[in-house]
Amino acid sequence: MSEKKYGEKIVEAFDVAKDLELWPNVSPEKNYTIKITLPEFTALCPRSGYPDFGTIHLEYVPDEKVVELKAIKLYVNSFRNRHISHEGVANEIFDTLYGALKPRSMKLLFDFQPRGNVHTVVEIDSETIKKEG
Repeated sequence: MSEKKYGEKIVEAFDVAKDLELWPNVSPEKNYTIKITLPEFTALCPRSGYPDFGTIHLEYVPDEKVVELKAIKLYVNSFRNRHISHEGVANEIFDTLYGALKPRSMKLLFDFQPRGNVHTVVEIDSETIKKEG
């Protein structure tokens, strides 16, 4: 068996509680939107173990903090060997980022690739949550 590559080691060791790097917002007086697309998401179906693929579209209006891009990439890649549902992963990522960043607003749209003739999109919007809650 070959030794793991440096990228595999980094992803496996990633701990969102201590490794999700946040930076100060350089313009907290402004309302501006940060849009991040992560087109190579993978995780495993909790029922079959088959891989699920998707694209994450994240938009947020920062308050005091912004997320460092390499950290969010490593966080998303840390799901690749986890068995988790579409709804579960979308909610976990939203809750983690929303809780850490405490943005003025945030939207997450998770577009999963079709599998078995089913296409799933999960959308979570902090403005909708605030109105309902």
